[in-house]
Amino acid sequence: MVSVSSNEAVTATTREVASELRRAAMSGKFVEITAADGFRFRAYKALPPSGKGPGLIVQQELFGINVQIRRVCDQFAEEGYVVVAPDLFARIEPNVELGYSEPDFNKALNLYTKFDEAQAVRDVGATLEALRRMPECEGDVGTIGYCLGGKLVVLTAARYDIACAASYYGVGIENCLDEAKNIKCPMVFHFAELDHYAPTEAVGKIQAAFAQRKDVKIHVYPGVDHAFASPERPPYNKPAAIMAHSRTLSLFRKALGPDYDLSALWDKHLEYEFGTRDLEANMKTMVAQPYVNDVPTLTGGVGYEELYNFYKHHFLFANPADTRTVPISRTVGADRVVDELIFCFTHDREIDWMLPGIAPTGKYVEVPLVAIVCFRGDKLYHEHIYWDQASVLVQLGLIDRAGLPVVGSESAQKLINEQLPSNLLLRNCAVRRLDAAKFPAPGTKSG
Repeated sequence: MVSVSSNEAVTATTREVASELRRAAMSGKFVEITAADGFRFRAYKALPPSGKGPGLIVQQELFGINVQIRRVCDQFAEEGYVVVAPDLFARIEPNVELGYSEPDFNKALNLYTKFDEAQAVRDVGATLEALRRMPECEGDVGTIGYCLGGKLVVLTAARYDIACAASYYGVGIENCLDEAKNIKCPMVFHFAELDHYAPTEAVGKIQAAFAQRKDVKIHVYPGVDHAFASPERPPYNKPAAIMAHSRTLSLFRKALGPDYDLSALWDKHLEYEFGTRDLEANMKTMVAQPYVNDVPTLTGGVGYEELYNFYKHHFLFANPADTRTVPISRTVGADRVVDELIFCFTHDREIDWMLPGIAPTGKYVEVPLVAIVCFRGDKLYHEHIYWDQASVLVQLGLIDRAGLPVVGSESAQKLINEQLPSNLLLRNCAVRRLDAAKFPAPGTKSG
């Protein structure tokens, strides 16, 4: 089914040490589920902060209900779901929790030789029934699976009444496509371009099988390999994993809920930052371990304590009294808000997060700014903040724009009025003319 290189095994062992440190942070617990034939097996159960929500079944890799699978459960619980991950190896060997070292890989492969796929799907069906009976489960149930589980979710969707399904680099799906016609729910598939366990030919067959299904999305991530969404393993690719998670969550939100007003949640966070400047209330809008990255200056913080100190000493009370924003656009997705705006202020104090170490100049600045804000459930998870630092420095007179491909307040003004001239920095452009009447001098208020 799968194998491991020696290099991957060594690196994975190192990662397992780190993963042990996260065990204590796991928020769920193990419960017992009884199958139709009376067999009992354990399952990891994680609840959302609210205590109730739609249901989600997580289907394991070859390595049992290990740290990685429990991490997935906790993450989706934080997103608002009642999550259950059944032990699908229990009939072979109960309580399997393997890592990604070479010996553990070999044991996983040995377990798989004894694996009864049809029985495993029936045990998932028993988990589905048990989850629906749980008082915490409100609404419908979906499923998500990885590698081995990536195939099992396809079979689950074909054989049971499930609201939605997400498959990550499922191995062997091309061999069960005769059941694809029985799948009624929306699905999303995630494949890795370099994955030889689910090669291009196999992915092509899957794409063909679902070609007429507009509610089935198949994504192939370039330049990544099998297990790209597993932080515990060397193939982990954070950009691809983030993109896949957002696409999965988009499906889950549409099919299951819960629905959160992310725009309103972001507005409340901004109110505490720039309006009331209430540090404690601001931190309560965020997850337990958030992070903020002001990209041009690398200011912000990772984790509650670091971010708390950043807000207290370098942000909330460091913004000028006349700070204001001009909204340009806002895009709201399943798990994030993208705000495009003009950030306006008079540089009457040292602004640590934007201009660390720069004494007040008294000059007025308008600069385009983009905030990409990710949520976990109804809590803010992280912020990536971008702005044109060169434009700020030009407006403050800290760099000479002569001969440099930079602009000042013009960049903000053109966002509001696209008729203002373009291409002024191009040497051989026919419209290369600076119209002083259209563009006020840098550092002056444009109204």
